[in-house]
Amino acid sequence: MTSDRSAKPSGGPGGEHRPDRDAIIGVVFRRSLWVGGLGAAAVGGILLTRSLLAPSTARKVNETTVEAPRVDLEPAPELTDTAMTFTDMTAAWGIGFERDDGARGKKLLPETVGGGVAIVDLNGDGRPELVFIDGGDLADNTPRDRVIVYANRLNPEGETTFDRVADGIPTLSGHGMGIATGDIDGDRDVDLYISMVGRDRLLLNESTPDQIQFRDGTDEFGLSKKAAWSTAVGFGDFDGDSDLDLVGLRYVDWSPDIDAAVDFRLDGIGRAYGPPTGFAGTKPFLLLNETAEGQRRFVEVGEVRGLTQLNPETDSDEGKGLGLAIIDLDGDGDLDLIGANDTTPNAVWINDGTGYFEERGRRMGVAFDRSGSATGAMGIDVSDRPARGGVDTLVAIGNFANEPSSLFVRRADEATFFDDAAGEGISGPSRRSLTFGLLFTDLDLDGMEDLVQANGHLEAEIQRVQASQRYRQAAQVFRGIARAEGSGFREVPAEVTGDLARPVVGRGLASGDLDLDGDLDLVITQVAGPPLVLRNDAAGFESVQVRLDGPDGNPRGIGAVLTATVGDRRMIRRIMPTRSYLSQVEPVAVFGLGNAQAIDQLEIRWPNGKITLVEGPIEPGRHRLSP
Repeated sequence: MTSDRSAKPSGGPGGEHRPDRDAIIGVVFRRSLWVGGLGAAAVGGILLTRSLLAPSTARKVNETTVEAPRVDLEPAPELTDTAMTFTDMTAAWGIGFERDDGARGKKLLPETVGGGVAIVDLNGDGRPELVFIDGGDLADNTPRDRVIVYANRLNPEGETTFDRVADGIPTLSGHGMGIATGDIDGDRDVDLYISMVGRDRLLLNESTPDQIQFRDGTDEFGLSKKAAWSTAVGFGDFDGDSDLDLVGLRYVDWSPDIDAAVDFRLDGIGRAYGPPTGFAGTKPFLLLNETAEGQRRFVEVGEVRGLTQLNPETDSDEGKGLGLAIIDLDGDGDLDLIGANDTTPNAVWINDGTGYFEERGRRMGVAFDRSGSATGAMGIDVSDRPARGGVDTLVAIGNFANEPSSLFVRRADEATFFDDAAGEGISGPSRRSLTFGLLFTDLDLDGMEDLVQANGHLEAEIQRVQASQRYRQAAQVFRGIARAEGSGFREVPAEVTGDLARPVVGRGLASGDLDLDGDLDLVITQVAGPPLVLRNDAAGFESVQVRLDGPDGNPRGIGAVLTATVGDRRMIRRIMPTRSYLSQVEPVAVFGLGNAQAIDQLEIRWPNGKITLVEGPIEPGRHRLSP
């Protein structure tokens, strides 16, 4: 691993960042007056927490062009009639996995990050498996079980159960992080890309309905042998040739020696886990899926295709990526990227349709929060919300403790985003949590997507220096509110969420219908120890689930956009497994019907731009649709 020791951390504490004019226009535009009044206490809380973790530098923002904000200052109504109950089925369903975070007393940064989970059908039987990524001793490079698969079965009583796949999964060296799922060799089954502290790995699926089995295709596809620290990874067709490529983020330039030199400490604790401000930034990577002489290979083209993020003051790499969103942001039919960075500005890469990118995070307003600061960003998800005159696009990002989660909103009549977490109802309730995974998902099947967050601190003894903080933290649910009821989100009281409110050290978060009952179950991984596998007992309505059967290069339709019409309502869902934090959701579009009986019409915009219209009624149940 190479190290650019001259690179200066930018943005968050421990480094200096002066927002440029794009940042001011895109983030502070129409918001600083709110910050100056109601936000003063919020900024103070953020600075208090980060001061315990690293020295901070004051930022100055030019407010001469600021307009009055459009923020609803009326108190948000409390939810009194909503129960979103979840039941912990981890042991009952036979899931015995416990993650090894690699902690051996040295307080090394990778020990804090955790690992992801994927919910995906690996053997084509229609029942989604669970795939966990294990960590392991950072000083021991012996190949071990890093990819842990639990097959989804029915027991003799016809109930859901999971069996660990004991054979057929290659052992890997390195410390496991994230996972991406997609068919990269054209055989219509799901392959796995594993991001590592070490060398990333590619596992090719050779499963049958009766047996789940993979082989290591890392060398065959030409993956780099260079060790690095990859985090969020995802598949998509980025160059428009109808097969799946792979994009990934890296966190920081890290080695045990660099970590020892940074030597972060907390008063009263000693050596501790800290922010990444003492480590150099990194470059993302883009692996194009190409065929030469009948052989498929990945070709790394990230830097030459514009997938870079440079500090405008130092011209050094400023990316410290943990969360990745893949979405068509500019409506031109190709896939763009959003990177959530820890203590440095978030990034947006706009695709020209042929796999060449331009970074526009500052210009589009997602680089900084509403106060003009870079946050300790972790997981990320996006949602489309039908609105008067078009569609609002929402980008949610989980942040460090005492930094509320960001909710960047681009209204239907606007070109850029602004952080409207306060106006949307999530700022105050999310402020104390340290959020990693988060998802937009319709938990109660009322047709409105809710927001769920997985929380947990870095430092086990944090309460000794911050009385308000806890190492183990409960997940949170924010119910999506229909426009007729005021729009935005309202926190669901913990006492009605069942086992979802159990405090854990949450990291990865994924959703999928594990028991095939029509609603979306949740899986939360912990930094160490067992996951929390939660059966959804919340839904009182039915759903229409749509799985796509696309062409060989992309059989699950990754990147497709589905729009359902139910009466005078629209619902928009995307087939995109890469969401949340280091994780993959089940590649299924789920439309909660609420009080309706069926979908009246369904529009599918396939990744190649073709449109399929399906006239209703489309009744509740599981549907598989092809072009």
